[in-house]
Amino acid sequence: MADIVIYTKSTCGYCAAAKSLLAKKAAAYHEISVDGDASAQRAMAARAGGRSTVPQIFINERHIGGCDDLYALDAVGGLDPLLVP
Repeated sequence: MADIVIYTKSTCGYCAAAKSLLAKKAAAYHEISVDGDASAQRAMAARAGGRSTVPQIFINERHIGGCDDLYALDAVGGLDPLLVP
């Protein structure tokens, strides 16, 4: 399975939607909460090319973007190929 990392906040509806899509695909992911953690938020932004909103999603070290980006990738058939080893 792919190595998936998703940066989240507990009150974020977009985070919940992104995790829901990944769960629907039976894709295991590592969740990093940035709730109240300024250091983790900075690390996420640095890794995401300056983007500081959540979620920020990475698949096999490739930055996918946020929730809308994940759903858009799925809509054009680009997500499933990334989820297989």
